[in-house]
Amino acid sequence: MKLKILAFGIAKDILGGTEKEIDLAEGTTVQHLKAKLEDEYAELKRLKSYFIAVDDEYAENDQVITCTNEIAIIPPVSGG
Repeated sequence: MKLKILAFGIAKDILGGTEKEIDLAEGTTVQHLKAKLEDEYAELKRLKSYFIAVDDEYAENDQVITCTNEIAIIPPVSGG
């Protein structure tokens, strides 16, 4: 299945844009998505942390993703 990934903050810089499309098998979990992203974009591993949001809510690693879900990478946020 093809997933559209939205990227924000430093994740946008790492992925080279605000949107990327990635191919994953049906029944993929958030953990599998993270592993695939980190294989393709090794700089993600260097982030202290980042979250995956599915349909505007933070997702757990075991959550299953479908092609109809909106997926976003939420990097760490700093403030001042």
